Amino acid sequence: MSYWLFKSEPNEYGIDHLAKDKKARWDGIRNYQARNILRDDVSVGDQVLFYHSSCKPTAIVGLAEVVAEGYPDPEQFNVDSLYFDAKSKIDAPRWVCVDIAFQAKFKNPLTLAALKKMPELSEMVLLQQSRLSIQPVTKAEFEFILRTGAGKS
Repeated sequence: MSYWLFKSEPNEYGIDHLAKDKKARWDGIRNYQARNILRDDVSVGDQVLFYHSSCKPTAIVGLAEVVAEGYPDPEQFNVDSLYFDAKSKIDAPRWVCVDIAFQAKFKNPLTLAALKKMPELSEMVLLQQSRLSIQPVTKAEFEFILRTGAGKS
């Protein structure tokens, strides 16, 4: 099992949306590094820290689990989608997505400011390369985050 941090803007698709939907397709990724992670590394059963970005405050707000491995993102072929890619072909798709299922919402989200003050997380990718939307998290970092008292609701 591996551990990941997936970023999403809460006004687009936040933890409350996932809690309501129970399961969702994690699509619209248009960064090659993040795409490669989804395609090559993310597996069923992997654990996901759900992170709200582009809001105040940015924070880890909950947990999800990967329930379907990478498959072609259908939005790349939908001309009406914001994620349409005219260069992507059905027989050679460029973009992938995965499915995730809701596990928990944190009672006390862990803000980026709080994470930066925790020496145990000083090497966390989020604190080193904050712009990447899909990031690996070590088992030690994941377990530490769960122990910090965020609580699950």
